[in-house]
Amino acid sequence: MQSLRMIEDWPVPNAAAAVVRSADGAVLGGHGPQQQLFPLASVTKLLTSYAVLVAVEEGVFELDDPAGPEGSTVRHLLAHTSGLAFDEHRVMAAPGNRRLYSNAGFDVLAQTLQQAAGIEFGKYVAEAVFEPLGMHSSLINTAHRSPAGAGGLSTVADLALFAAELQAPRLLDPGTVHTATREVAFPGTSGVLPGFGHRRPNDWGLGFEIRGDKAPHWTGTASSAGTFGHFGQSGTFLWVDPAAGAACVALTDRDFGPWAAEVWPRFTDAVLAELNG
Repeated sequence: MQSLRMIEDWPVPNAAAAVVRSADGAVLGGHGPQQQLFPLASVTKLLTSYAVLVAVEEGVFELDDPAGPEGSTVRHLLAHTSGLAFDEHRVMAAPGNRRLYSNAGFDVLAQTLQQAAGIEFGKYVAEAVFEPLGMHSSLINTAHRSPAGAGGLSTVADLALFAAELQAPRLLDPGTVHTATREVAFPGTSGVLPGFGHRRPNDWGLGFEIRGDKAPHWTGTASSAGTFGHFGQSGTFLWVDPAAGAACVALTDRDFGPWAAEVWPRFTDAVLAELNG
């Protein structure tokens, strides 16, 4: 795909990208070092969320089991509505009232999973997600200050396998993935979309941001409202656009900033135009 060559013009030391088709999980194109290991930052939350959903289907716990602050559940933590602050275990709101994007909430998720399953969190993610999908280079850095929220490391090649899974699930029931990625959890909840300001509403599924009609946004102007995924502070993103029948992964080694808010939407629009052409 010629559009992927746009990453050569990004103001970053290194970048890699790939596009994955939903119909069969085929990689339609890749550019840059596909096997280079990059810190994922908050794209980690997609991997954590998937492991949590595997745990739910395995009966380790249920989405509405208590977890986190009083009145909060696993579902609240996944949807950033537990009321916990961004990076500390401080309650800022009653559960379900505000979309408070929270690394701390994801760390509580990891602790809850670890206690319920009796398996160290990083090991559970590896056994539940990485190993069955063949993501052999991926890992969770448990020494990171927020392992479950931002401690993942992976390659474009590995995340292409994960993007294929999101579009044609094998590890989870397709209905579970539909709920997590296509249905807004706690509809109408407003909050801050990191890097882009306050949004009313700030739609989110279970660990997956749902684009809706947010503007400006880190995806493209041509991205469908049903697009879901996540971006990371380390200059990374993964989106799935069901209307386009494809997903895109891009990893860099420069922190998110105005450069990314400028080039990512143009890149996404070019990818979608090539897919539709």
